Amino acid sequence: MAGDTPGNPGVLEAAEYAAASRVLRIQSKLHDRAVADPGRVFDDLFNLVADPAFLLEAWRRVRTNKGARTAGIDGWTAPGIEASERGVLGFLDQIRADLKARTFVPLPVAERMIPKSNGKMRRLGIPT
Repeated sequence: MAGDTPGNPGVLEAAEYAAASRVLRIQSKLHDRAVADPGRVFDDLFNLVADPAFLLEAWRRVRTNKGARTAGIDGWTAPGIEASERGVLGFLDQIRADLKARTFVPLPVAERMIPKSNGKMRRLGIPT
């Protein structure tokens, strides 16, 4: 986790670049195979979800969202995770371990009813 410290951001940035490149290659392969065989079933996608490159790319995408500074349901913000003792890589390692152990359970989407201009209500799903 040496590159996961504020004093050495270059290592994390290099890892993010490599992860983004790997994810793009795999996504392209999956896309090509799906186009070539529309009936194809992809049955081993769980390993991609737990892949360190996919987790790091997911982190990069979440971190660049406008809402990254807003605390999640667990009270953590992206900057808070980056500044924590375990840092981003430790956080992602824990998520990966939970995924591999099948103990990770995402929280359900929080739903709120919001009024529409015609007087009716519609559901708004808020990822937690």
